[in-house]
Amino acid sequence: MASAAIVPGISNHQHFKVEDIHLANHFGSGLLPVLATPALIAWMENTAMQTVASYLSATETTVGTAIAIKHLKASPLHADIICHATVTEIEGRRIRFEVKAFDQYQTLIGEGTHERFVVDVERFMQKLQRQ
Repeated sequence: MASAAIVPGISNHQHFKVEDIHLANHFGSGLLPVLATPALIAWMENTAMQTVASYLSATETTVGTAIAIKHLKASPLHADIICHATVTEIEGRRIRFEVKAFDQYQTLIGEGTHERFVVDVERFMQKLQRQ
């Protein structure tokens, strides 16, 4: 079960800068030198993960299990991106987030939902070794 301290409304934001490694033509997800959708998704996931990390015990973490994102606007090299994550629902160990990303002009460039599950790190890794 997720920590009782994790409640809907908890939110977080993080700042990122688009570098060469984040571009679609470098990432392999497209041909243009704009922010790659997989890079944006990774930033959104990381922001959600960080939103609840301090509420977990030292033996717990969260793992991403579902994401539904719309990448609404291209962002060029060196753009400043701000990702927001807000807890919207908790059900047992499942935590659902609303995620959004904005550029330096406060323009919405991406939005969607993301789910993470609270897991015991040792048990999770032991299950992998048995596969």
